[in-house]
Amino acid sequence: MARSVPILVLVLAMSAAAATPAVAGSAHDPSLEARALLPAEATAPAPFPGLPNAEPAPAPGSTQPVGGFSALLDAPGKNTYSAMPDNGFGSKANSRSFLLRVYRVRADFETARGGSGDVEILDWITLRDPDRKVPFRIVNEGTAHRFLTGGDFDLESFRVDRRGTLWFGEEFGPFLLHTDATGRVLEAPISLPDVKSPDYPSDYPAPYAGAANLGRSNGFEGMAISKNGRTLYPVLEGPAAGDDPTTRRMYEFDIRSRTYTGTRRTYRVADPGYLVSDLTALDRHRLIALERDNSEGTAARHKRAFVVDLRRTDRSGALRKREVVDLLDIADPELISPPARPGDIGIGDPFSMPYVTIESVLPLRGNRLAIVNDTNFGSRGRNPSLPDPSDFIVVRVPRLRGR
Repeated sequence: MARSVPILVLVLAMSAAAATPAVAGSAHDPSLEARALLPAEATAPAPFPGLPNAEPAPAPGSTQPVGGFSALLDAPGKNTYSAMPDNGFGSKANSRSFLLRVYRVRADFETARGGSGDVEILDWITLRDPDRKVPFRIVNEGTAHRFLTGGDFDLESFRVDRRGTLWFGEEFGPFLLHTDATGRVLEAPISLPDVKSPDYPSDYPAPYAGAANLGRSNGFEGMAISKNGRTLYPVLEGPAAGDDPTTRRMYEFDIRSRTYTGTRRTYRVADPGYLVSDLTALDRHRLIALERDNSEGTAARHKRAFVVDLRRTDRSGALRKREVVDLLDIADPELISPPARPGDIGIGDPFSMPYVTIESVLPLRGNRLAIVNDTNFGSRGRNPSLPDPSDFIVVRVPRLRGR
């Protein structure tokens, strides 16, 4: 297994925001402070090549594609992060050779003071199930390491509990997947009591005995963890059958007892086509949510971040939301984002993130957010002629921690 270093040391320290505040047009406008890119063609060594529509075939000198990040956590070191891709190439069927990993990356951010704007891949862990905790058949069933791939799970969110073990929010079940700090599975995947995806494994009994009642790829895209590391807040990306089409269910899971608490909140989007793409804690009571539409490039209309308070609801019972940044309209008065390639959009002042899937948000010190997109290994939001890179940005959001 390639350099499986304990992820605990990668995630428990707060990364410093290495940027000089931009002088925005207004003191209340979100502004770009830093940016770094991981090229679309980035790869890392692997025991077998990660290719669409391919089975795992061990071969010396193989690589896996890196990028398409769906979760971003702090790691020790200046501008160093733990970044998690999802299941790979978009579906259970075509991602059977894509290893499920968490990478440690370092960004040399370009800022008003300089910086190369490059992202370096430092190391990684690979998820695996050598103890056979997963009770249904996996792609690498008969192997010693039993590496997990995108043909087994679609990981979309990633958190660390107070003991340093890892929790992943997943879409095929949807499941909660629990591993140790090196990516070794600790227990059977935990199902939802009332929802099941069309991709739910046929050989694994579900608490919900009915037919699938959730759209494909509408499972746990975002999942926050409480500041004390004891409670998970996974949220469905789309509506369950029978729900108002603007409803996104938010569950509460008690890590100590390994059970859902029965508390279920309602997060509401303004349009049925909007998806909740990430959820992370801001403080003891408030969370940051990312919402997106399903469009990219010049067709993109809704890529926004909101603050929600777990203690406050509106008249309908849904969580109250406060918009804090429109990712399609970020001031860049220091012109950190140029130069642009021929065909690029959203470079300059204002700067935008016109990607179809923006799925990772991380609060930094002060009023700053780190954000990165999921490239989907072929999306063309920035440029219709070129595949998207992983675009790491730091945004100053003056009203982020206001009320």
